[in-house]
Amino acid sequence: MPIPTANFILHELDESLAAQLRHAAFEPGHAFHATRSTSECLSLAERLHADVVFCNAEPRRYLALLTELKKRGLRLPVVVVSRIPEVSEWLDALDAGAADYCAAPFEHQHMFWLIASALLASQHAHV
Repeated sequence: MPIPTANFILHELDESLAAQLRHAAFEPGHAFHATRSTSECLSLAERLHADVVFCNAEPRRYLALLTELKKRGLRLPVVVVSRIPEVSEWLDALDAGAADYCAAPFEHQHMFWLIASALLASQHAHV
């Protein structure tokens, strides 16, 4: 069962990590857009009706984004992306309000599941 096409924002990811994620998450019709600031990310997310934001695992970066999303009342899933799988980082990201956490190396099947899960959760968001 294919994932519907979607717009993804790659927020403050270095080019190498972004390329790995694009490769693993690739499906025909998916679009990936890089942003370098929280304001640019939010503006693009609203303009494109983005489906998921993949955000750098640096806490100050994802916390700023999650705070602004909450202030604006936007229910956009944020997946925190890291090079290193750390349980404490994963738990901190989820506690802060992230939809999920993933670490390189990325696998296509895992990305397929993660994206489908985030898209489903955003359609059925609850308080």
